[in-house]
Amino acid sequence: MRQFIVLGHDAPTTADFSLDDLAGGAGRLDVLCRCVNSAFFLSHAIRENVRVSLVMQDELTIQFEGEELRRLNPDERSTAALIRNALDKQDEAIGHMAVESSPGVSLTKRGFEPVLEEAERDGTVVQLHEDGDPVADVEPPENPVFVLSDHHDFTEEEQELLSAAADERVRLGPELLHADHAITVAHNFLDTAGYTTY
Repeated sequence: MRQFIVLGHDAPTTADFSLDDLAGGAGRLDVLCRCVNSAFFLSHAIRENVRVSLVMQDELTIQFEGEELRRLNPDERSTAALIRNALDKQDEAIGHMAVESSPGVSLTKRGFEPVLEEAERDGTVVQLHEDGDPVADVEPPENPVFVLSDHHDFTEEEQELLSAAADERVRLGPELLHADHAITVAHNFLDTAGYTTY
């Protein structure tokens, strides 16, 4: 299983946003939608061995499970509609118990720390950092968990949690990448067994 946790610092926590203004009124939800699409889409298929957790303002988490995912289309608007449907069901979520809004999409009332703790139990947490080891020099981990941020840097508290949980600290290249592009590069690293198999 490959996991991607994406922190949405300005992301909406209610369903009352317009699908026509994802980059503005919806708190840069466009960034999170691109991350979801980069995590799952192949040319003519969906990656089934992937889980994406969108942490919305450290209050709610929307989780996408590739094995069960349906109705995901490769455009930001339809992905945002799935997110909005999940937010619309949040009253049905009880504590950390999830409510499913559509096949493969669920919502829990959890922030970053419990989501990270769960992922840490299930996999190898990889911290992406400009001062990390070059990814080409690192053995691809089993069940990797990549943690990314939206258009904001990690807060000091988030950075401390991530540093404490991380098993690996790597950089994907010489340039800083957008979160959705980093997901694509991470997939390529894993698909090629560390750039050794093509």
